[in-house]
Amino acid sequence: MATPKNTICLWFDSEAEAAARFYADTFPDSAVHAVHRAPGDFPSGRAGDVLTVEFTVCGIPCLGLNGGPAFRHSEAFSFQIATDDQAETDRYWNAIVGNGGEESACGWCKDRWGLSWQITPRVLTEALAAGGDEAQRAFAAMMDMRKIDVARIEAARRG
Repeated sequence: MATPKNTICLWFDSEAEAAARFYADTFPDSAVHAVHRAPGDFPSGRAGDVLTVEFTVCGIPCLGLNGGPAFRHSEAFSFQIATDDQAETDRYWNAIVGNGGEESACGWCKDRWGLSWQITPRVLTEALAAGGDEAQRAFAAMMDMRKIDVARIEAARRG
């Protein structure tokens, strides 16, 4: 695999490989491409430990770096996954939250490594893009949700 021009580097304490394998098992067009071990000791590990993992999430090239506990993920960065229906929304949400993650508001959740995800049904983004009263109703409905309820968004769109 050729090295992409731009890669998202995600800092993990020590579980970059476990995270990458979970993402590859959970999302389409996702895979672990390479696992690289440290050629020598480094501040948060020893020679032979997994240092980096090359993977993709829904076609987006990523590099997981086992950099140690110095930095944590925040909501300032998230993956937004567009879903086509409630079943797909439920599948991704339940995979993330059910694997040690946690729910947040308005379609956001965090995985067990602290990375934020927006599991966003297309019906919601389409409603917001429509503007006017339709967008206002869908937005108001969304504000009371954790996982997005597609039927409630569709009902709000209709008024």
